[in-house]
Amino acid sequence: MSHKPTIKPNETERCILVGLVTKDQTLEQLNEFLDELQFLAETAGAVTVEKFYQKLQHPDTRTYVGKGKLMEIKQFIEAEEIDIVVFDDEITPSQLRNIEEELKVKVLDRSMLILDIFATRAQTVQAKTQVELAQTQYMLPRLKGLWGHLDRIKGGIGMRGAGEKEIETDRRVAQQRISLLKEQLRKIGQQNETQRKNRGELIRVSLVGYTNVGKSTLMNLLSKSEVFAENKLFATLDTTVRKVVLDRTPFLLSDTVGFIRKLPHHLIESFKSTLDEVRESDILLHVVDISHPAFEDHIKVVSETLKELNALEKPTILVFNKMDLYEERNFDKYLSSDVKRDILAELENTWMQRANATCVFISATQRDNIELLRNMLTDLVKEQYQIRYPYKTEFF
Repeated sequence: MSHKPTIKPNETERCILVGLVTKDQTLEQLNEFLDELQFLAETAGAVTVEKFYQKLQHPDTRTYVGKGKLMEIKQFIEAEEIDIVVFDDEITPSQLRNIEEELKVKVLDRSMLILDIFATRAQTVQAKTQVELAQTQYMLPRLKGLWGHLDRIKGGIGMRGAGEKEIETDRRVAQQRISLLKEQLRKIGQQNETQRKNRGELIRVSLVGYTNVGKSTLMNLLSKSEVFAENKLFATLDTTVRKVVLDRTPFLLSDTVGFIRKLPHHLIESFKSTLDEVRESDILLHVVDISHPAFEDHIKVVSETLKELNALEKPTILVFNKMDLYEERNFDKYLSSDVKRDILAELENTWMQRANATCVFISATQRDNIELLRNMLTDLVKEQYQIRYPYKTEFF
């Protein structure tokens, strides 16, 4: 068990987090995952009271953790009046039933929590349809026994969006609903494709990256428009597209949903039509929060997702954001400016070689190196115009 986080006042739902140290996952990695899971829980509106972990070769097939650890968790729940238990890994339908039967509280896994956040964030018809499809597909194998005891579990996190619709307690109706949602998304996808074609011959640039790395803030800076941005996970669900002109060179800039570790497969599938914006872009701005201790893992997660979308080989600028926080967390205040400059130069050279891509180090909030990024992006956009329209002597 780790340290107890500070409890926020006036929170309606109190939760505990549970994870495993296995042969494939070290304690250090688990702590990172649980910290992220805590941020997810906060984004959903819950407060984390405690974190539990156990060392096992692999999850217990019946209850994920061992019987003794489950009893320890149960005692803590009763003593601290806990509302929710969130497991860091996806739990099977049978594990879900067994755990809920033992603990007598609401049980979620990481996938359920992410789906719930998406349900609250969805604004457009497309996003709401995508989330409902993902939720329904995820819940379909879990229907047996799931709804029979909901009368003793209050609503809230994990029960929003499609989860509120008791009509989907019936498997056949749920399958019909899935077919209907897929057809709706297919039609929306066709409409989006028509819209993309109607945008003309402009070069398209997409902001991609792990969730909460500052994509929307950067979008606002580059496009001089107001796009919703806040320090929560998945602040952006719907793709936002703006026309930008830099050095008399126009292009389209889009902000997309952030990626995350252990993203539910159903969610990736459901959001494929939204991510078509990434797939059909000419240039990617891969934004990275360099101040995050696990930023290298984040780069890997995004790269793997881009590979799945067949978008990994596109011309890319690797944008290391939040340099102000990086320096604050890593530089001693007595360090000389010359030493700082040398360290940053070495950091830049290292990543230029490792990433085999153009890199730039910025702070979107402090506007550091934004002009350099603008210039790099302008050059790359002009280069793409020259490749696409080699016989044009001027841009649009």
